[in-house]
Amino acid sequence: MNASPATHPPPEKAELRRDVGVWGSYMWGFADVGADIYVALGLVVVAAQGAAPLAFALAGLVYIMIGLAYSELASTYPVAGGGQYFTLRGLGDIFGFVSGSALLLDYTIDIALFAVASTGYLNAFIDIVASTNLTRVTVALGPLDVHAVWLFESLSLISAMIWLNILGIRESSRFNELIGGVSIVSEVLILVFGLLFAWKPDLLSYQWHNEFPKLSDFAYGTSLAIISFVGLESISQAAQETRRPATIIPRTSVTLVFTVFLFAVGFSTLALGILPWQQFDGREEEAVRLLAEEIPFVGVIAGVLAATLGAAILAISANAGVMSASRVTYSMSRYDLLPGWFTKVHARFHTPARTIVVFSLMGIVMTIAAFLTASALETLANLYAFGATLGYTLVFVSLLTLRFTDPYSPRPFKMPLNLRLPFKGRAVDFPVLGTIGMIGVATIFVDIMVTHAIGRIAGPLWVVAAFVYYVVHRRRSGLPVGTIKRDWEQDQIGVLTSAEEFELLEEYKAALQERDAARRG
Repeated sequence: MNASPATHPPPEKAELRRDVGVWGSYMWGFADVGADIYVALGLVVVAAQGAAPLAFALAGLVYIMIGLAYSELASTYPVAGGGQYFTLRGLGDIFGFVSGSALLLDYTIDIALFAVASTGYLNAFIDIVASTNLTRVTVALGPLDVHAVWLFESLSLISAMIWLNILGIRESSRFNELIGGVSIVSEVLILVFGLLFAWKPDLLSYQWHNEFPKLSDFAYGTSLAIISFVGLESISQAAQETRRPATIIPRTSVTLVFTVFLFAVGFSTLALGILPWQQFDGREEEAVRLLAEEIPFVGVIAGVLAATLGAAILAISANAGVMSASRVTYSMSRYDLLPGWFTKVHARFHTPARTIVVFSLMGIVMTIAAFLTASALETLANLYAFGATLGYTLVFVSLLTLRFTDPYSPRPFKMPLNLRLPFKGRAVDFPVLGTIGMIGVATIFVDIMVTHAIGRIAGPLWVVAAFVYYVVHRRRSGLPVGTIKRDWEQDQIGVLTSAEEFELLEEYKAALQERDAARRG
């Protein structure tokens, strides 16, 4: 790719407010990741059968490395855009756009998937309390039976999330904090009481030895398990609205990584020690409730509570999808990957209202399309895994590249296990763990392309269609399709100044002065 000869000026200072603190930053991640177990548990148990805990554990190990990579990059570059921005900095405009399009697929699916899953748990609660199956009413559309009430509920929830996010990230974040805090306590209680009063190790052992899946089924289950860990990106998306991000983001990201890993492995181990995996087949959308109902003494209350909280936590995950999709688009338009129309911030609420509305409407379209398939939940999950693993693979490549091309930016947090290598007269830390993580994510991405029929067709089609739009936009704007030459050093100074990370700013300027002095010498 050839860069244009003229240096492109850095974008103007963003108008997004820094209203997110430590708990809010953690909850933006937990809102997206913590809810994933409600969606993934049933799907993975049915696919991986007796090996479900192993599928979650393998996907979780890769996720830990993803979390460490994001902790480094988001604290080094605390701006909206997350993986899309990191890839733009490391690999240039085309790869930055591909990463952004993959993440936009992920977040629009996020909006649809978790709205559908949330209302699915809500319907389970309604059916328990009212002793009715009204929520499962279907309407015949040709050969298809569409769950009309469930679809209407899902679309109504997405509409409410649009309104909430336009109001402002402070209001949206408070919604996450309240529901997320209650959900964490509830999930811990289900795990503790389930292990104490309902878990049967012999049932777990029997299913491990006698219900182990075929390799193809296990591979499919592992690829689905990755959706339990998608969502860490949300912390990075809120980085430009987080106070003191270089300090807060590494703490919240690392804490979130290990919290969710324990929940995912814990719930899958609990599930196979309480019920045969076959009992989840056909009821994947209410797996946590099924577990809770089997706990002696508190089963009736726990089932209702799990259904209620499942609906709530999945709703805030849909909310996180609305926020993240809008911030990715906002970042892409600021760097001329999308039209500048998307950068418009609402005069009163200081939120990117245009991007919120546009991509939430795309989520609505995807929701309707998913309900026209045999299983709305599984269809959306297939696409969700494709976008996430493609984006994560590019983030790891960018991490490795930026260690060499941008060694001067201060890294408040750095992935552990590094090798010191000489590069152009300067020692650079080569991330060994980052390389292992890149191979792990790339392997899961290949697994998804092989085992997910919908993902390997619809996912690439989305990226190709988006890239065509990108080419048309760049041509109309008189810009090269390839990478525009930018003054990233001034951009980084503006980022650190906006974040009020003044110590890091002085460290960065000193490193640049030292480099310039060495060049003159």
